[in-house]
Amino acid sequence: MSEKQELIKKMMEMQKKFIAYEQENGVEMEDYFVGEEGHPLHHFRQEYMDLANKLVDMAHAEKGSHR
Repeated sequence: MSEKQELIKKMMEMQKKFIAYEQENGVEMEDYFVGEEGHPLHHFRQEYMDLANKLVDMAHAEKGSHR
């Protein structure tokens, strides 16, 4: 599996976990943006954004384009 495929797989797994958590518990904006240490959403937003940006950078590199 390529690195790009691994990133996509990880992002999809994160989405599924987020959706399951949200459906079971609901999501407070504070928890999503600044979830405390130990909270299931702690660093979720940043980690997902980092993965998405890496994927976008890889796509641009493949096509020889720039952001």
